[in-house]
Amino acid sequence: MANKNSLTITDNRTGKSYEVPIEHDTIKAMDLRQIKVKDDDFGMMTYDPGFTNTASCKSKVTFIDGEKGILRYRGYPIEQIAEKSNYLETAYLLLFGELPTKKQYEEWEYNITHHTFVHENVKKFMDGYQYDAHPMGMLVSTVAAFSTLYPEAKNIDDPDTRLHQVHRLIGKMPTLAAYAYRHKMGFPYVYPDNNLSYTGNFLNMLFKMSEPKYEPNPVLERALDVLFILHADHEQNCSANAMRSIGSSNADPYVATAGAAAALYGPLHGGANEAVLRMLAEIGDVKKVPEYIKRVKAGDFRLMGFGHRVYKNYDPRAKIIKKMADEVFEVTGKNPLLDIALELERIALEDDFFVSRKLYPNVDFYSGLIYQAMKFPTDMFVVLFAIPRTSGWLAQWLEFLDGPDRRIARPRQIFLGEDSRDYVEIDKRK
Repeated sequence: MANKNSLTITDNRTGKSYEVPIEHDTIKAMDLRQIKVKDDDFGMMTYDPGFTNTASCKSKVTFIDGEKGILRYRGYPIEQIAEKSNYLETAYLLLFGELPTKKQYEEWEYNITHHTFVHENVKKFMDGYQYDAHPMGMLVSTVAAFSTLYPEAKNIDDPDTRLHQVHRLIGKMPTLAAYAYRHKMGFPYVYPDNNLSYTGNFLNMLFKMSEPKYEPNPVLERALDVLFILHADHEQNCSANAMRSIGSSNADPYVATAGAAAALYGPLHGGANEAVLRMLAEIGDVKKVPEYIKRVKAGDFRLMGFGHRVYKNYDPRAKIIKKMADEVFEVTGKNPLLDIALELERIALEDDFFVSRKLYPNVDFYSGLIYQAMKFPTDMFVVLFAIPRTSGWLAQWLEFLDGPDRRIARPRQIFLGEDSRDYVEIDKRK
């Protein structure tokens, strides 16, 4: 009698049946290799472009239920974290699995804060970029260059060395991002102010001009902190997968983080909120929203900021951001594109075309409006994404290194090319 926690597979080519164990509603791909027509066959594989239904790891970091619109960090609902926590505490939770005690948090905050300064050579390195270089391109390559500044980071199996690099990466990422912004704007670099909060210091390095002491607006400081919390991790997305895959070769965390950031750089991953702003600007007026919706339904183009690869419900992060947007706009003044966005959302949530397809607003729909209101240029949006996601990437990296299934990533392929054939000399080729 078959085990209830198993799957019985009958191969109709041979008539043979196979019993495959089920664990956590999952079967091991390697268990399919026993299914063969001939003994010398390679065995059965699965084909899953984009990993739409393949688990590449076992993780305890982030949980998503896309059908119910649930996002949890280490079991804590994102709504509670965003309301009650700050980014640095959230980063600690993601990395170490528990919320810190007061003493643990103070030590953690000190270690991050005192790793915000970068080597002076980094300024020379960044000065080599053209004045109009994309800030994310600058960030990706400069993070990779850290591998040459901290060669001890290659000792990835030493816990103390690992932790030191974690402090450095989380501490220095806002500094690099701010330097990239200042380079683009033609402004002198601003050194970190370790008396400010993590996000307050970032705003200081971005926007300080001639004032002796920069005082961040508390509303904008908190808004940025919440946005950092919401972007800190998101399960096995494209960049997290890149971080784990690069890390699987025993690469140091700087080049692995640079690779993850490069994955985030792609417009299908980190550039979606910029696409939302372009769409809203193209619509231009609330009166033109119905016509735009009509063209979306006709298949002329997609509605940016709606729908998600994972969420088939209202993205829980979008609800938090929408509420926070009102507080930001009270300080900055209302973004003129907001009315267009609200009307788009209203129609989409009532129209069966979008409801039946489960196309709800995602985190990118409102985040770009807030960033724009805070005077960030659009090419900085993906950089603002990379700063907080660094803690999520590192949490995924550490979990992979300490996991029982640690091995180098090496996907299989279905080969459809030519069979064996003989080389033909160039003068005899047709």
